[in-house]
Amino acid sequence: MLSQTQILQWLQAYATEIEQNKAYLTELDAAIGDADHGINMDRGFKKVSAQLPTLTDKDIASILKAVSMTLISCIGGASGPLYGTWFLRASTAVVGKQELTEQDILGLLQAGLDGVRQRGKAQLGDKTMIDVLSPAVAAFRQAVEENKGTLEAMQEAVAAAQNGLQETIPMQAKKGRASYLGERSIGHPDPGGTSAYLMLKNLLAVLESSREF
Repeated sequence: MLSQTQILQWLQAYATEIEQNKAYLTELDAAIGDADHGINMDRGFKKVSAQLPTLTDKDIASILKAVSMTLISCIGGASGPLYGTWFLRASTAVVGKQELTEQDILGLLQAGLDGVRQRGKAQLGDKTMIDVLSPAVAAFRQAVEENKGTLEAMQEAVAAAQNGLQETIPMQAKKGRASYLGERSIGHPDPGGTSAYLMLKNLLAVLESSREF
């Protein structure tokens, strides 16, 4: 299970992680993009962090929707619409809930992935956050089908996400500004994929720290 309190803890942990990795994400983006991914994500999640104390009495869907609106309004470039869409679509999968079962979490992750895929028009192999999110959702789904608990399912999802991120390094980008570089985009992890991996990694960290599963 994943509680409303853990969702708030996850969002705060992710905001902190983004702040700590702002320079690294921007460095990755400097190699194949606009050199602003870390800066933009940090701006957005600072706003999210400041907003969290006002959301403590909200259900999970309302929290995720509020995060979505904040990111869309605060983050420039592609990151705002894509992450905003992820959180918005995720919210629609868990309406009215104060805690989530493994099936609920799967629905949340799948809805977020579907939203990003539709918004960005990206597929596996395009060197985007899809290459991280898609294998993570597939691994979580398989774990749920094998009747594994929330913690173990998320561990497997994060391992798959990390592997997916590594697989973006030799890829040639086919979407976004990185695609303009052609073969020069090869040899670098995708910045959006990196921040997506950190998002899932921090959700796992919250589960591991609380051992509520």
